[in-house]
Amino acid sequence: MGTLRDLQFALQLKIEELRQRDTLIDELELELDTKDELIRRLQEELDRYRSALSLPGPSLTAAATAAQIEDNRLKAKRQTVLPEAFISDPVTLEAVSHGNRDKSPESKLIQAALLKNDLLKNLAEEEIRAIAACVHPTTINKGCVVIQEGTTGDQAFVLEEGRVDVTKDGQKLLTLEPEDMFGEVSLFYSCTHSYSVS
Repeated sequence: MGTLRDLQFALQLKIEELRQRDTLIDELELELDTKDELIRRLQEELDRYRSALSLPGPSLTAAATAAQIEDNRLKAKRQTVLPEAFISDPVTLEAVSHGNRDKSPESKLIQAALLKNDLLKNLAEEEIRAIAACVHPTTINKGCVVIQEGTTGDQAFVLEEGRVDVTKDGQKLLTLEPEDMFGEVSLFYSCTHSYSVS
């Protein structure tokens, strides 16, 4: 059996260890609260996108039947999202879609990005080629802000090389890599950007 002094010292060490654990638990709970808030905001944003596209999802009421959900999914799959000015001239669409540019590496990159994109992957093949034929390369220097949160979008971007970070309220959400597309939601729905890209 140890002396009283040894026992007091051991008790002090255990108390200090418990304090450190309490501090760590507090920090982890704060981090968890922050992530819960981020998930809540992203879920709200996802619900807004789903409602804009009439996609089924958890925001629908429990009374919706499986047939209604399947019907909505099929309608959303058939839905084409293009600005009216672009699709209003079928002659232009036809002429552009058969251009020679759809064989270039840039055009193939654009087509691959469109097929990966949830908003645009259900476009007809000629529409994808037409969009790919209309794009032009832009060089962005490292560290530049490509999209600023809260601004109105008039362009969509496909990353050819390098990486960019997506942030919201100064907090990093994800990193985009080649073949990733961004800016299309604000472009198609005439709304402000809900994130920054740099």
